[in-house]
Amino acid sequence: MAKQHKKTPAKNSGKGEAPKKIFNLRFFITYTLLFISTYMMMKSCEKQKVIETKQKKEQKIKDSLAQLKEKSVTKELTIHKDSAGVAKAAQLIGDFSYNLTVQDQQSDVVYENELIKAVIAKKGGYFKSFELKKYKTFDSLPLFLVKDNAHFNLKLKTKDGKEINTEVLDFHPEVRKEGKNTKITLKLYAGPDKYLAYEYLFKPDDYMFDFNIRTKNMENVLQNTDVPLHWDLKAYRHEKSISYENRFTSLKYEYEDGKVDNLSAMKAEDDDEAKDVNWVDYKQHFFSTFLISNQKPFDLAKFKQINLAKSGEDTLRYTKHFFTDTRLKPDNGNLSYHMQMFYGPNDYKLLESYNMGIEEVIPLGWGIFGWVNKWLFMPLFNFLSSFIVSFGLVIILMTIIIRLAVSPLTYKTYLSQAKSKILKPEIEEINKKYKDNPAKRQKEVMALQSKAGVSPLAGCIPSLLFIPIFYALFRFFPAAIGLRQKGFLWADDLSAYDSILHLPFKIPAYGEHVSLFALLASITMFIYMKMNATNQTSMPTQEGMPDMQKMMKWMIYLSPLMLLFFFNNYASGLSLYYFISNLMTIIILIVIKKYVIDEEKIKAVIEENKKKPKKQGRFAKKMAELMEKAEEQKRLQEEMKRKQNKK
Repeated sequence: MAKQHKKTPAKNSGKGEAPKKIFNLRFFITYTLLFISTYMMMKSCEKQKVIETKQKKEQKIKDSLAQLKEKSVTKELTIHKDSAGVAKAAQLIGDFSYNLTVQDQQSDVVYENELIKAVIAKKGGYFKSFELKKYKTFDSLPLFLVKDNAHFNLKLKTKDGKEINTEVLDFHPEVRKEGKNTKITLKLYAGPDKYLAYEYLFKPDDYMFDFNIRTKNMENVLQNTDVPLHWDLKAYRHEKSISYENRFTSLKYEYEDGKVDNLSAMKAEDDDEAKDVNWVDYKQHFFSTFLISNQKPFDLAKFKQINLAKSGEDTLRYTKHFFTDTRLKPDNGNLSYHMQMFYGPNDYKLLESYNMGIEEVIPLGWGIFGWVNKWLFMPLFNFLSSFIVSFGLVIILMTIIIRLAVSPLTYKTYLSQAKSKILKPEIEEINKKYKDNPAKRQKEVMALQSKAGVSPLAGCIPSLLFIPIFYALFRFFPAAIGLRQKGFLWADDLSAYDSILHLPFKIPAYGEHVSLFALLASITMFIYMKMNATNQTSMPTQEGMPDMQKMMKWMIYLSPLMLLFFFNNYASGLSLYYFISNLMTIIILIVIKKYVIDEEKIKAVIEENKKKPKKQGRFAKKMAELMEKAEEQKRLQEEMKRKQNKK
């Protein structure tokens, strides 16, 4: 029976019939449910992990803020100015108790000119508020760089071992005129003719002002050691989109005679240190708060930056929290630092006029991109805006000028495509003839192009020249303060996104609104890419290489979609530029195709070129050699395979 049982399948297999497969529904349902539950569990775990990571990051930022606050903010001193209070103060602050006996009627000091309004607090001697009068926030409120959001403190060490924090003590202010300028001096006394002084010298109609720190006759009061200086500021939100503003908000500094660096604008938290620091800038998108010490650079400065917009801490009010810690070096027991401060707009021409290199904080791009912006686009923009009131029209006219200037490159690109289109039937014949030999196929195509006088790179090289223009303008528009709060059509602010529809939900990476300029830029980009694709000749796909034609077809749909998502939250001025630029390119292509390029003439020229003996170019020759080597290598590999199969 065992033998018969074994022969049965053998007999069936002899007939060539495969055993029947039975579909097990229970098995399928069980494993499907198991797969779905496993997948859902994994996604749930991933989501929980993301939430935990975010919570840990937020907690880390909050802990860091708490530590910095504890470290930087000194305890308030409550001392009465009576005899008992002075006696108590002598125990706490030593010689500085004399400061309580100095009488003055002045409280906080207010300075105002056409550009700024500053209130200097008597306690601490630093700004209580600092308003830029010619600017408003996105919601039309007065624009403050400082308003109870900053600390400036010196930690003085006395010879009897006491630590004095200047930000908690009352200074004694004096105001006087020096010609057209106003000098405000705030003194912290340690004796009849012994004091620490902060001196502010304001000039009419200027955002830059002098700031000096000096001591007098303090060599017998203070230790002859470095004096720690702490300066921090929480940057207020000023613009329509806090995420967009935050992208261009970071701490920047110059060190070692001209090197400029910055902390990361995108990190949740970042820190660094540098030697020989000339200036520090708490840069917000369109405004800056500088401390400049060119005459006597800070030997060593430590910087820290916390991204408040990512910490969950009052994201509607602040963007980042900046910290600087450095030390002032005494000279013969006394301090003497002649510095400057700039609290004002990031206007490139204005910053450059001070001849301090502080204009480097404006991100115009590196290398050739910055050069194109500085010497081409900025002068053109300033020239047009000098006699055109509407900044939207300035952008449109600027775009037309740029597109017309580069139209010869567009012509060369289209001419190359037209030549390739004429050769397309012959190239397709070569593709069919050598469909099993990619190396030979490519070699023949290149030989045909060389003989006809068609360069495969002729259409690529002009396109590469567009890259500096594209990237330079991508940098220019977000940095152009002239566009801030300037409206055009439905856009109320060309430096922020425009919105024609507010969505009741948020789309990831897109937002809660619909930008019409971004939508128009995407549509015109799609039309341009579609037109461009019809003029391009299909190239044979190399073995082992991706199909470029399929990739290009995907890019026609993917690129406009990416632009739509990316530009939806970007400056509407930039979207307006790309919309007009794409529209102009489409018009130029239509004009070139219908009225400039004659395909019959091009065909005749190509036929003439075929008859002439053509010297192979260096590039074509090198490519031919590489293809021959590849073909020979493939032949040897196939021969080795045949030999191995015979064995």
